[in-house]
Amino acid sequence: MSIWEALAVFAAGIGAGTINTIVGSGTLFTFPVLLAIGLPPVTANVSNTIGLVTGNISGAIGYRRELRGQGARAVRLGATAFAGGIAGAVLLLALPSKAFDAIVPALIGIALVLVVLQPRLAKALARRRERNGTEAAAHPDGGPALLVGLLLASAYGGYFGAAQGVLYLSLMGLLLREDLQRINALKNILAVVVNGVAALFFVFAAHVDWTAALLIAAGSTLGGQIGAKVGRRLSPTALRGVIVVVGVVAIVQMVLR
Repeated sequence: MSIWEALAVFAAGIGAGTINTIVGSGTLFTFPVLLAIGLPPVTANVSNTIGLVTGNISGAIGYRRELRGQGARAVRLGATAFAGGIAGAVLLLALPSKAFDAIVPALIGIALVLVVLQPRLAKALARRRERNGTEAAAHPDGGPALLVGLLLASAYGGYFGAAQGVLYLSLMGLLLREDLQRINALKNILAVVVNGVAALFFVFAAHVDWTAALLIAAGSTLGGQIGAKVGRRLSPTALRGVIVVVGVVAIVQMVLR
């Protein structure tokens, strides 16, 4: 890896850590860069997952005030995320690499659609809450529907993870009657769990490019703090625009490989 490639990976890690803390989709920053420097898709995904763990932890620490009073809920939802993350990691290594090459462009495309539609979805959820009033979430932790949704979203996160945070925010926004910032704090905890268990699995069972992983780890740790401090001041529209551009680049690059 040249010095310029290393700088590009580090910068992508900063962007990913920042975006992941605010909303998710940071993988759409780092994954295309790892492909561009020549890593095979599965190795890029594995190295990226390992590298982003410290950024997830950094962002979760930055949002610790919003986690007050949610400890028991975080444990219950985290256990579900743990199971899903393991399932997704196993699928990544069990399926042939050609399957990953074929599936990931479609996953990125779906993730980009979710990113673009997020404002409309948020408004729809707000209208639903207004209609239902205090009965919007009968169960304080979202009930079985949220657990099933988180299990599937976490399996997706263990497998690839682009826009995983968007899925979490959408599910919990629909089924939990909580302030969005408190939901975002929970989202960061779930991301730590899923990426952490997947990363641990990959360390022992997959080929890792440790240079790339460590560069992303350093960048995403810094980005996690940036996201926690200035995320509420950034324009969501601008962030979504950058994510879409980077994601389209990733799709084109994978299709043309």
